[in-house]
Formats: sequence, C-alpha cells, structure tokens
Amino acid sequence: MTTTESRPSAGGPSEEPAPVVRTTAGAVRGRREEGLAVFRGIPFAAPPVGEDRFMAPRPADAWNGIRDAYAFGPPPPQDLGSLGGPGLIEVPDGDEWLTVNVWTPDPDPAARRPVMVWIYGGAYKLGHSGSPGYDARHLAADGDVVVVSLNYRLGMEGFASIEGAPANRGLLDQVAALEWVRDNIASFGGDPGRVTVFGESAGAGSIASLLSMPRAAGLFRRAIAQSVPGTFFSDALARDIGADLAAELGLRPTVADLTTVDPRRLTSAGETLSAKMLQRVDRWGQAAPTVTPFSPVVDGEILPTTPWQALASGAARDIDLLVGHNRDEYRLFIAMAGQLGRITDERAASALRLFAPGPDGEQAYRTAFPDASPSELYERVQTDWLFTMPSLHLAEAQRAGGGSAHVYELTWPAPGNGGALGACHGLDIPLLFGTYGADLGLLLFAGAEPSAEAEALSSRFRSSWTAFARTGDPGWPAYDDERRLVQVLDAESVVTAYPEERSRRLWEGYEFRPLPLL
Repeated sequence: MTTTESRPSAGGPSEEPAPVVRTTAGAVRGRREEGLAVFRGIPFAAPPVGEDRFMAPRPADAWNGIRDAYAFGPPPPQDLGSLGGPGLIEVPDGDEWLTVNVWTPDPDPAARRPVMVWIYGGAYKLGHSGSPGYDARHLAADGDVVVVSLNYRLGMEGFASIEGAPANRGLLDQVAALEWVRDNIASFGGDPGRVTVFGESAGAGSIASLLSMPRAAGLFRRAIAQSVPGTFFSDALARDIGADLAAELGLRPTVADLTTVDPRRLTSAGETLSAKMLQRVDRWGQAAPTVTPFSPVVDGEILPTTPWQALASGAARDIDLLVGHNRDEYRLFIAMAGQLGRITDERAASALRLFAPGPDGEQAYRTAFPDASPSELYERVQTDWLFTMPSLHLAEAQRAGGGSAHVYELTWPAPGNGGALGACHGLDIPLLFGTYGADLGLLLFAGAEPSAEAEALSSRFRSSWTAFARTGDPGWPAYDDERRLVQVLDAESVVTAYPEERSRRLWEGYEFRPLPLL
C-alpha cells in the first residue's frame, strides 16, 4: 500500500507530498528528490547484537505508526576511516546495521518496474550503502527502474570462522535483504519477478556466491557481477585465520569469547592481522598477499561449492548473467602502495611463481608477454589471478551449465593522475552511478568535471545495465566458446573477440578452487 502526505520534503517544493509506503514491518515515509521517491535506512532484519550476535539474521521487529526513512542506517562495524577519504561521510550511530534504501520513480504498486539490488564491495571488510559513490538517483531516473541498496555484516561480524556461529553471515544478510525485496518491493513500484542483483569486487564475489547458494534460489532473475574476485576460503583456511584473528585479542574463536568484545573494537583484530598476513605465505599461500583475512567460506552447507563449480553444474542456468572486468584492475593497488614503476624483477618473479597457473607458470607468462617490464608482469599476473580470469571463468562455467552470459571489458583509462591508473579496479563504479566527485571517483577523476567522453560512457553503462535488468539483453551478443564476443567499453565502444586472449590461453582449464591451508 502506498499513500502520500502533504508535508515538506528535502530536495523538492514544500507542497510536494511525501510518499508513505507500508512494508511487512510497518509504514515508512520517504522524500521526494529530483523526481524520485527515496527511502533510506529501512530495517530488513533485527540488529545482530546481544543474543543475535554472530547468528543468522532474523526478521526486523514491527513498529507502530509511520517511521521516517530519511537517513541511511549506520554502517556495519569497520574502520570508519575507510568510508570516504577526502570529505569523509558522516555516519549515524546505532546498531541497526541491516537496512535497505530504495530509489523509485514512483511507489505505485501497479508500475511493476524492474528492480536492481546493489551489493557494495570492499574486500569483505569495508563498505556502506550510504556512501556517496553509490547514490542511485541517476540509475533509477535514467533507466526507469527501482534501485535498492543494502548493508551486510563485514569483517569478523560477517565472515570470520567462529565456533558456534554459521559461516558466511554476511551472505546470509544479503539473502535476508533479498527476501525483504521479494516481500515488499511491489509496494515501492517494483516487480518482484524481475529482480537483478549487481555488485562490484567483493560485491561481485557475493553475487557469485548467491548464484551458488540454495538459500538464495528464486530470489532474483538476473545478476551483474563486476570484477569477480577469485578468493574463496576453504573451511580449514578460514578456521586457521579465525583462530589468529581471535588471538589478536587474546581470545578463542568462539561465540562465547567474542561476544564479550564490543563490535566496534573487534574490527581492530582484522586491521592488525591484515598488516601481518604477508608473513604467513607459508601457511596461507595465495591468500596472504591479499592482506584481507575475510572471504566467503566454502563450508559445504551455506556455500556448498565454489561458484565456478556450482554454475558449471547448472545451479544458475535459469538466471541471466552479465559479468566482466576492467583491463588494468591491479594497478589501483600498486598505486595505493606507492609502487607504480618501482617493481623489481625479483618481485615480479615472486608474484609469477605464486599466482601464475601450472608448474611452469612464470616462464609461460614471460613467453606470452615477451616485451613486458617487471611492473607489467607483476600487474598482469595479479590482475588475471584476482579478477579477470575469475570473471571470465564464471561466464564459461555458466555456459557449461546450460545458461547464458554476456561479457564486457572496460578499457577506458581513468583521467586522474594523467591517465596513469588506466582502466583500474573500481573505475566502473563512478561511471555506472555518475558519481565522479565521491569516494574512488575523487581519485580516479581528480576532482575535475567529467568530460563529454566520460559522460557518454557513463550513460552507456547505465543504459546497458538497465536494459539487461529489463530484458536480459545488455545490447551485445552473449558469450560463446567459438567467437568469444565481448563488449569493450571505451570512448569508442566495440564488440570484439575477448581482448585478453594471451591471458585466457594461459589460464585455460585452470580451476578456481577454495584457497587451502598449506
């Protein structure tokens, strides 16, 4: 049920009615903003504190009257210094971390618009749906779609292996949010039968997980995965890392011990262990250099197998998939470490030995890229291992399982730093949302007004993504094993054979398995 009230609303004339929508837990009042109805901070689950700490989410408590849905809910516990950089966003206090936000052209139940549900990234330890870079007004308005964003538990609260707690609590939060969408989105003008999940980096890894999870079956029709990370932990590795996380606090990795620690203090364990992970390559192997002690865990129950195995077995054959990556993914992390142009051949060789596939992986890369500098080899192998090949292999697994997939690669270089960052990790976010002056956009666009070229590419992103949400067709052919056609997104966007053919051949037949405890 949707009603309106004649009362002032931010972003519009005072006489414009404020939209009121009834959800399963109670009525919420939103605001009219630039032609949209916007609702922020609606609880989709109860606060996961007290007896609910480290447990699967339970439904939100009902409320009486009309609840104002004007402000984003508080972010899940994390290092709050990570939420913004220059111009840090203001974050509310409280423990109602599990909230959703809705941008809709019109909360009319008869509208039945496509629904797009955004899942943020951040290495499974950072992120907040209220970050300015995820402002969905352009996407909702330009595409005539309903956009939902959500918070989920991060770090130790959401992903650490803890005795007595279910694995992958952050993923269970996402399932609960999608159940909220199923039960409520029609009242906001959305079609619960046309839900598309979309996300980037850890958000894309979450979507790959949701495609594989029996608990998520039937909750969405389409999926867009932007830069899928290949890092999934085995149960043994997750338990070992969980023990080290708890040890940073002088505790055991149990619900009984960890519930004694304030959630906001628990984040310090992840921060201190991240700084030490490179010292544990002998135990944690490829997981150690990622310097994040959190990833989805292939626990055999909530996440029965890796996404690649699940999709190849047909788990998502009835779901339309759009998946892709950026050409120069890993360059962002090299730049953030202050190492651009400073990689020695010794460091490149070490990275090749650790990440390149096969017993002769280092030599295979040097042969395939004979003119590459140490910096280029170092970047290429980590770009391939962490993002590009996991993304491509997800499309190939979907095809093998009887489904279809559309593939893209972003090659347009970020204008910041004189273009030195190239088409790096995260560039797709400000382009998709049109938020060039927020979050990563501040770095990648250097605070400058976007060029006409950038605006045109940004518009192309939104039109392709929303067309896919509407019909399952983003505007280019599906990927196949013969022509391997992909959409290259650049100043002059073209459909062509997969551009990273040398890397594809190096990784052909490679299986992305759960990262082991050595």
